[in-house]
Amino acid sequence: MADTPQLQLEFAGEWMTLDPERPFVIGREGDLTVDDNQYLHRAFLELRHVDGLWWLANVGSRLSATISSGGGAVQSWLSPGARLPLVFSECSIVFTAGPTTYEIGVHSDDAAFAMSTEHRRRSSGETTVMPVGLTQLQKLLIVALAEPMLRRDGVGVSELPSSGAAAERLGWTMSRFNRKLDNVCDKLDRMGVQGLRGGVGKLASNRRARLVEYAVSSQLVTRSDLSLLDDPALRAADDQD
Repeated sequence: MADTPQLQLEFAGEWMTLDPERPFVIGREGDLTVDDNQYLHRAFLELRHVDGLWWLANVGSRLSATISSGGGAVQSWLSPGARLPLVFSECSIVFTAGPTTYEIGVHSDDAAFAMSTEHRRRSSGETTVMPVGLTQLQKLLIVALAEPMLRRDGVGVSELPSSGAAAERLGWTMSRFNRKLDNVCDKLDRMGVQGLRGGVGKLASNRRARLVEYAVSSQLVTRSDLSLLDDPALRAADDQD
């Protein structure tokens, strides 16, 4: 098995190297005992080396997992009974059982696929994705909504904060938050971003999710922008929308 790529898992600071000759089970019991959580399947996920690739299978019956490439550029939803190959050098497995969310890091020394140079340049901030003229406060609003997704790979839009929670995070009133949210969505809509309007003159009811999805995938906001949330002067400032 000299040609077999080595696969390692990292969970809660512990590292494990998988044996390609046998399946590796993750769950409440198994090779990786995640937690004594009654909501978690005894056997939930299984890693197995088949035909030159490592495969991740969901062997549970209720829970799903999200697999995200390093940096979150590619995400896949793994429902019960599904399986997929692990083709990137780094990815994260994120799943929720009851009130608790878990994250497992996956590292391979011989990835079948790699991020394009253009994506790596965009992720590092070396190029401008598109000339969106957002004010600092408008960008701050997006970061507040996208915070869970920016802090951890694999987080979906269902875990984004409500408008009320985001406004509280910024110390803003709801009227101020909604006004700036409307302005941001209106500005992006005029630039051709789809899904921010529900009809003529109306903003879509799910515009928060669509706004975050677009802003993160296009690198309009990145993990480095999280520092904006720690700037009290910016949160207290005002600008002309």
